[in-house]
Formats: sequence, structure tokens, C-alpha cells
Amino acid sequence: MTEKKEKNFEDEFAEIPEDILDEEELLELKKMKEETEERVNGKEETKKEKKPVSAWDPKTKLGKDVKSGKIKDIDEILEKNQKILEPEIVDSLIEIQSDLISIGQSKGKFGGGKRRAWRQTQRKTKEGNVPSFSTMAVVGDGKGHVGIGEGKAKETLPARDKAIRKAKLNIFKIKRTCSAFDCDCTEKHTIPYKIEGKCGSVRVVLIPAPQGTGLVVGRELKKVLTLAGIKDVYSKTFGKKRTTFNLVKACINALKKTNPYQ
Repeated sequence: MTEKKEKNFEDEFAEIPEDILDEEELLELKKMKEETEERVNGKEETKKEKKPVSAWDPKTKLGKDVKSGKIKDIDEILEKNQKILEPEIVDSLIEIQSDLISIGQSKGKFGGGKRRAWRQTQRKTKEGNVPSFSTMAVVGDGKGHVGIGEGKAKETLPARDKAIRKAKLNIFKIKRTCSAFDCDCTEKHTIPYKIEGKCGSVRVVLIPAPQGTGLVVGRELKKVLTLAGIKDVYSKTFGKKRTTFNLVKACINALKKTNPYQ
């Protein structure tokens, strides 16, 4: 069901006089309104339960080694530059967290222009407009491991799942330390040196900062650096920064230059 049809469906609900309905019908009507609104805003949560890692049936040799317990640390895999082909490998080795990057823009008279996690496009066919949704996800454990991925599908939830799965497959390790000239501590809270990343016309420069400074970066880059485990950093950005795809990729390109396994 397209976004336009769902909005028309919601308008039909509003025309129903609630005084002619009993209590059960009112609850059902309210539930249908909420479900329709969630689908339109892209906030509906999946009802399909994910399989636990214990029920995972590995297909690759690396996955079998992880499942059997031969490999107990993800750094053993990243140090040898082995290709991760199953997201369950990452799930079983580290406590992963995920977040969505606001790359899209909502439309309509109620909140049009507001940033959102879904970027919607559509193609013209004889049957009408066929919409598709794309999104970008970032995953990390807050301890030096981070990855990003993109997903595209006809619905929002499959696109989100694709992005998170690809982000887990693209995970890598960064180096953290205390390297600010006016800070002398033993905690790993910032990057080791000044680094620069580029993607398209966007350039991102990350500079070490003393403890307590915080993340002096854009809102979307805070999601990446927080999941990477960086607490204090200065930044400079150049180019068309509103292109969030390139902005995040430039930040990841910069963080990869601290990868101790390259």
C-alpha cells in the first residue's frame, strides 16, 4: 500500500462518527489508525522474531570456527583481513548496537521537509508509481569497532534490515588513545592523530581533543563516533555537507586511516 493510499485510508477513519460505535469497535478503530500512521512515518517495528545466535547454522568455514569456539575474539578475524560473510559472526563475538542515519526528507503539509531515516524514490510504470525506500545504518560496540551499510527495498523494514546486515559485514577496528596536547590521561577517548577523509565533494577532518570536550561534530556524525567509542574530538567539514551519504562515508574513510590492521 502506497503512502498516498494509506493517508486516504486514514482520512476515511476520521469521517466515521465515534458516537455510533461501541467500546470494542472504538479500540479497533484506534488501533488501525495507529498502525496506519506508523507505516506512513516509517516507524513500524517488525513483528517477526529474530532467530537467536544459538540457532544459527553457519555456512562458511569462518562461521563454523566461531560457532565451535575456535575463534573467540573478532580482532583475530580483522587482524588477518578475513572476509565476514555472515552477520551472525559479529553478533556472537561482540555486543553490537545499531542506529539509522537521517538521510531522507519527509514530505506533505504536516511536517514537510523534516529529516527522516528513509529516503523515498519512485519510478513511473503503466500501473502507476512504484515507491522504494533506502536507508543507511551504522553499527558498533562502543569499544573501537564500527561499520556502515546501505539498504534499499520496496518497504521500510526490509531496507532497514538490509542496511544493518551489510553494516555488520563491513565492520572494522579503529585505534583509540589519548593524544591531545593538553590532556594527560590513560583513557582511550579520542583518535591518535589528525586524520582526513573524503567522499565526493565532502571532506571531513577529525582532530584529537582533551577529555571532557565532547564530540564537536554534526548530529549524524555523532552517531558514528559514539558507536565507534570516541568521546572527544574536534572536526572541520568542507563541501556539500547536506549530502548525508557522502558526509558519513567521508567520516568512515577518515576512521579507517587509524585501522591498526591495515
